[in-house]
Amino acid sequence: MKALHPTPSALPVRVGARLRACRKAQGLTIEQVAAAANLTRGFLSRVERDETSPSVATLVTLCQVLSLPVGSLFEDADTEVVRIGDAPHINMGGHGVVDRMITPRGQSRVQVLRSYLEPGANGGDTLYTINCDVEVLHVVSGEVSVLFTGRTETLAAGDTLTFSGREPHNWRNAGPSPAEVLWTFVPAPWSGSR
Repeated sequence: MKALHPTPSALPVRVGARLRACRKAQGLTIEQVAAAANLTRGFLSRVERDETSPSVATLVTLCQVLSLPVGSLFEDADTEVVRIGDAPHINMGGHGVVDRMITPRGQSRVQVLRSYLEPGANGGDTLYTINCDVEVLHVVSGEVSVLFTGRTETLAAGDTLTFSGREPHNWRNAGPSPAEVLWTFVPAPWSGSR
């Protein structure tokens, strides 16, 4: 068997942007991180712009300062595309509605549905809850009313309503034309396997 001689990827490993994003997410200045890691501000700035590569020891120190696992700097981003034509239809129990799940089935942190609502469409006869901390309804087109105990919120195209999914609610398209909406649930109230 002939020996294979592996070659490195032509694409450079870019860890600087991830280090910078982590630093900023924690509200730390470049000066604070540089001081904690015993580096100069200029060197850390060049690392964050991927203009220089730190030693392994320096990289480990930076990750310790930022409470960031070293391996996470080299992981591929967790991305997955769901094409609208491939988005599965789901039945949420409403009437006159077509719901499609546009986030991956296995995604447990967030779930987004794209719904087409016929005129007169509604979420059923009674108020209901969804097992999620946050529910967000964004109206893409048309008009949708969300009913809560004792009040109703009417949303037009471009409006967004945020509330707890555990608050009893329902919805309806009382307008004369169809509506299209995006529902976002955090965390996902249900998920399936990929």
